Amino acid sequence: MTHVLDYINFGVAVAALVISLIGLVLSLTIPYSDKRYKRYFQLIFSFLMAYASSNLLMWSVSGKTGQVFVIASVVSLFCESLFSSILMPVLTMFLLFSAGKNWRGNPYFSTVVGLWALYFILLVMTQFTDWIYYFTPDNVYHRGPYYAVLLVPPALLMAVNLIALFRFRDSLTPRRRKAFFIYIIVPLACMLIQMFFYGLLMTVLGSTVSAMIMLIMILYEQIDRFVCQTRENARQKASIAILQMRPHFIYNTMMSIYYLCDKDTDEAKQVILDFSNYLRKNFTAVVREDMIPFIEESEHTRAYLAVEKARFRNRLYVEFNTPFVNFRMPPLTLQPIVENAVKHGLDPELDPLHISVTTEEVDGGVNIYVTDNGPGFGEIDNDEPHIAIKNIRQRLELMCGGSLTISQRESGGTTVTVFIPMKQK
Repeated sequence: MTHVLDYINFGVAVAALVISLIGLVLSLTIPYSDKRYKRYFQLIFSFLMAYASSNLLMWSVSGKTGQVFVIASVVSLFCESLFSSILMPVLTMFLLFSAGKNWRGNPYFSTVVGLWALYFILLVMTQFTDWIYYFTPDNVYHRGPYYAVLLVPPALLMAVNLIALFRFRDSLTPRRRKAFFIYIIVPLACMLIQMFFYGLLMTVLGSTVSAMIMLIMILYEQIDRFVCQTRENARQKASIAILQMRPHFIYNTMMSIYYLCDKDTDEAKQVILDFSNYLRKNFTAVVREDMIPFIEESEHTRAYLAVEKARFRNRLYVEFNTPFVNFRMPPLTLQPIVENAVKHGLDPELDPLHISVTTEEVDGGVNIYVTDNGPGFGEIDNDEPHIAIKNIRQRLELMCGGSLTISQRESGGTTVTVFIPMKQK
């Protein structure tokens, strides 16, 4: 039975050391995480590595006779107890920081430091007395009559952290509350198991596993926040781009309406109606954060083209061939692509511009093709503040996992292909 217990303790010590090493590497290399969070986790896993290493050393020399091995057992157990206890004040600092509180001068942190100081004094006293624990000359560990006294400060440390967690629960996200609760409860449960099952070393494994769970949960939260922030930045870029519409487009439209007022009043009214519809849909799209039906995006595009056709007359022809419309897509996707085609395709020295918009259901999703016979256009527009193709591609990837590709037609012109995954259907 003793040999089986030795193997179990060896496996526990090695597993704890490996997990703490993985946690330290992750805390050093993880992206999208706040630097202060990374520093706290680096500190926690550094102490856990020292804790697990001391535990492994104590197991390695356990039962071996000789003065050197006795000294090694005493030192390793002292270091194990010391490093495990330091985790509690570090946890209190991390908890207060996560709750937005200053740990300096905080009564919870002061209480934890006082309890830890008491534990440290007891631990030092233990090295000069047999009251709490001791090693016999043949290197056998024994608990003293007052061993339970040494467990009181750690239990109180965990209790204070639990109280602080309950006190500041509203200042923490649900995921962080769970993470801190697990990190406190699991080592506490392992400590109780270790008290009742003499010789079974479980606290070190519980501490490392719970710390890894806390790291993963908070890391996921940091990544989610980063992704949401990226999406919000993309949306804000789109909003700014819409609000800063091309000045010459507005100017030319107003001038066209001005001249039409004398030549064709009815057509001037229609252009005003189309332009108003275009503006309304533009400003509505600014505040949209979700996917919209393709029909809405198509209507927005048609409103824009109606205004442009009033200006360019027989130099601009547009064809819509959209048999498949039962799907959703990010707002301001089709209209800016068509706008780019008009901007880069119309040239007084070239043939009239023909633009076609086509939808096709394909394996895994829907393809939208915007084809023109112009000279083509680039992906980056530095001369005017409107949505560039690269921003459309970014929003497609973030909002629906879609894609955008540009290719040159053999007969001249450009084809822009937008793919919308079927899951958005």
